[in-house]
Amino acid sequence: MAVPFRRTSKTAKRLRRTHFKLSVSGLVTCPNCGATIKSHNVCPKCGYYNGKEVVKQVKKAEEEK
Repeated sequence: MAVPFRRTSKTAKRLRRTHFKLSVSGLVTCPNCGATIKSHNVCPKCGYYNGKEVVKQVKKAEEEK
């Protein structure tokens, strides 16, 4: 079995692994408010889905009263 002659340095190892990163998939911007949300889900900021209000959002001024 082949064995490396010298140990791989930390720098060489880390430089090789710079391309092994996760990519975030399935994120879109909400067409109503512009927030980044998961696709095919109701926007938690404004409560809209597919151009229609699905969840009624309570404003912060009304919550304090």
